[in-house]
Amino acid sequence: MNFRPTKISLQLVLTALVLACMGASVPNNVLRVVPKPVDAKLVTEESNYLQGPSVLKLDGYFVWGATVVQGDDDKYHMVFSLWESGPDRDVFNNGWVLESKLGYAVSDYPDRDFKFQKIFLKGARYDGNPEAWDAQGVHNPHLKKFGDKYYLYYIGGRDLGEKMAPDLDKRTRVQQNQQIGVLEFSSFQDLLDGKFDRPSKPLLSPRTRVKANQVLLPSPPGTEVKPDNLIVVNPSVDYNPNTGEYMLFFKGNIYEPNWKGVHGVATGPTPTGPFVAKDQFIFDVRMPDGSIASAEDPYVWYSKAYGRFFAVVKDFTGRISGGNPKDLAILESEDGIDWKLGENPQFLKPEVILADGSQQKLNRFERPQLLLDKKGLPRYLYAAASVDNVNGKKDGSSFNVHIPLKID
Repeated sequence: MNFRPTKISLQLVLTALVLACMGASVPNNVLRVVPKPVDAKLVTEESNYLQGPSVLKLDGYFVWGATVVQGDDDKYHMVFSLWESGPDRDVFNNGWVLESKLGYAVSDYPDRDFKFQKIFLKGARYDGNPEAWDAQGVHNPHLKKFGDKYYLYYIGGRDLGEKMAPDLDKRTRVQQNQQIGVLEFSSFQDLLDGKFDRPSKPLLSPRTRVKANQVLLPSPPGTEVKPDNLIVVNPSVDYNPNTGEYMLFFKGNIYEPNWKGVHGVATGPTPTGPFVAKDQFIFDVRMPDGSIASAEDPYVWYSKAYGRFFAVVKDFTGRISGGNPKDLAILESEDGIDWKLGENPQFLKPEVILADGSQQKLNRFERPQLLLDKKGLPRYLYAAASVDNVNGKKDGSSFNVHIPLKID
């Protein structure tokens, strides 16, 4: 068989030659990371938790997902989810839906000493707008910088009221009405000062609402389910250098018959859209029975070093990572649409190495957000975590842990 070089293969060869001449190493075809120790220790109380410079934990609050960018001032700016905790508050599993807010913290370092400054965004009902799409709460932040602007993608929900769905409780009504929005701002001081336009409409909304029962505003019988089913949450956005488009990755929910997290992608000409969702399910790894393997919390980025996209997701089944349930798995794609598992799909296990060298397992290890270098290599991971099962707790024992990564 005669080998006829393609444009892509020639480009890869030329890139390798240039890197070799510059004394740079060409990255291995497989992206592997090794977690470094975190500056933290285990605190044993009624609920166990981690505490230390590499952990963001606040008294009186549950702390959850955090996202970080390095600003023009060379400081590291963090936006994170939080909501009040305490004996007179709701349990964790209700609180994140009904009361989540967005806070801001800053540090001179990427992996430690983040100092909480203020809560800068709440559900719009606090501003006297109970009819807004994000009236109830704001959650799942994802920070990006494109050009000279910053973009904060987040999710919000609204309660349409008991009359709209008398068989659903308030938590379910709000959770099934969650959608994605974005704030555009020029500086973090502007963000803190409220110098931004809060979106009056979501950036992306579900096209189908298919569920056998207990469903808000159901689609007509026979509707073919799309990946943006019932909800669109967990936004992750990056620029596609091959097409000149922006890609918004999201999670929806399907039922087969039990709940599963599935994923799709929408594309648009600018960081604020308009975004149009594709019909194709992505990260489409199948279980032995042919059903989709459930996952959530995607972080997707284009790596210049590898010339392709990568995605880190929380794997509920172990089928994607090739390991155990709750592992973080990694997938790869040439175009951001068609995805495959690499040779080593297990990204990280739900555990951290503490400052004393001990290994601490985590019950929750979610919302992975990365800080990348200029080549698109992951250098730090920010993960929402808890040592114990936090769902039924009121004690604020969740936290965000900041993990340095080594490229293996």
